[in-house]
Amino acid sequence: MDVVNQFILNPKYHEVLSILKGLRNGLVYGAKVRFPHALVMTFLFRSGSLRNKVRLILQATRAHAQNLGSFVVIYKTLMLVQRYLAGQKEASYHAFLAGLVGGYVVFGENTNINNQIVMYLFSRVAIGLAKLAVTRKVVEEPHRPFPLFAALVWGLVMWLFRHEQSTIQPSLRASMQYLYVDSNQWQSLRNLLWHNK
Repeated sequence: MDVVNQFILNPKYHEVLSILKGLRNGLVYGAKVRFPHALVMTFLFRSGSLRNKVRLILQATRAHAQNLGSFVVIYKTLMLVQRYLAGQKEASYHAFLAGLVGGYVVFGENTNINNQIVMYLFSRVAIGLAKLAVTRKVVEEPHRPFPLFAALVWGLVMWLFRHEQSTIQPSLRASMQYLYVDSNQWQSLRNLLWHNK
């Protein structure tokens, strides 16, 4: 055991072992995030046998975990290669290039899982860029920015849903259908209050 500890604690192997640990963390984090989400969404919105639901949950969990793990390996490997090629100096564009390649390779296929992850990141990036614009003094910080942001997002999504539904992501469209269209229809007290249809 001492030999193994000496190997894994040797600074000479740190960067390569950090790629292995990144793979491990990507797999674990992907599973921890996706499993509860897939469990809830599958049992709330999917029909079919229990066996089929369990299969869907495990497939979604596996896909999310594999994608995050794969991305971490590609990103960290490309960062290491770029640093090596630049004489052990990290340039600011290295992270962008490594993320660009990893994003294309791992998340380039438009699956439901990839779509959700990329949309989640896109919203966080948009907020980060807005904050960066204020920090860098490109724009003035608006008074109470979050209410303006929330109003703009909700105004745009409701306009798109009302007038350009085909442009909205399918799960969002289904949620909005349930909330804003299905709530206009009922035939009795039963499907007014207890059941949707």
